[in-house]
Amino acid sequence: MGAFQSPKEWGPLLTAMVTPMNEDGSVNYGEAEKIAHHLVDAQRNTGIVVAGTTGESPTLSDEEKFELLRVVLAAVRDKAAVVFGAGTYDTSHSKKLAGAATEMGAHGVMLVSPYYNKPSQEGLYQHFKHVASSTDLPVMLYNIQGRTAVNIETSTLVRLAEDVPNICAVKEASGSLAQAAEVAAAVPEGFRLYSGDDILTLPILSVGGIGVVSVAGHVAGKEIMEMMETFFRSPFDAAAMNRKLVPLVNAIFCTTSPSPIKYALSLIGFDTRNARLPIVPLTNEQEEVVRSAMAGLGLI
Repeated sequence: MGAFQSPKEWGPLLTAMVTPMNEDGSVNYGEAEKIAHHLVDAQRNTGIVVAGTTGESPTLSDEEKFELLRVVLAAVRDKAAVVFGAGTYDTSHSKKLAGAATEMGAHGVMLVSPYYNKPSQEGLYQHFKHVASSTDLPVMLYNIQGRTAVNIETSTLVRLAEDVPNICAVKEASGSLAQAAEVAAAVPEGFRLYSGDDILTLPILSVGGIGVVSVAGHVAGKEIMEMMETFFRSPFDAAAMNRKLVPLVNAIFCTTSPSPIKYALSLIGFDTRNARLPIVPLTNEQEEVVRSAMAGLGLI
């Protein structure tokens, strides 16, 4: 098993990378390379999620997703894990994406719950099982009911973890700390629980999480990593550090993601203000919310 071919090697801080766009809506691959370097070299990310939903994956073509993966893999080389977002609402399509990511050398696959079609728990089980069984890469499931209309119940997650060997991590963004605690208590030993919501990273660490798949990690990765490292030495000191991060986290979710984090990145020099419809730019008022939070944390 090569480097990063296990969630144990992915580390505690993965950022779901935005996809930079040109004014005409095309993908700016040169800027994607720069962002990948920034995430690893300047923001202490131990991993990058490429073509996830924060990367506007529903509006990316397969060819664009694969080129983003190629660019990011080449940029970070052996310095960080690269996990590919292969989740769609179509099981066969997700299998195709996972297979391509395997061939291209990704270190793992992330599978978001099928959105819109609202499958039953058995439907979720079969979907994830079929996609994960099509690759030998480690698989992280992504539970975010607010965007997919269905929650991965803890019993379903445990069943998958026990039945499908390479399903070995979850990005938990149900918004329920109680569910995160239940997951941590119920999953097999070695299964990795990541916060999928920046605002809940510290609480999820306290119930057994090992890290976060972040959005704020684009601009505050160093601070998030320092907070997590401090937690295991001194939880009270980590709580004080976390309180300083809260205004930024609230700001980058002041409207539909990823527009706020794209604007935040633009404030530190990246060409990331453009998005692909139906995502639209921030209003002047929303820009000021993000700018103020960035300044408050000393990031600009």
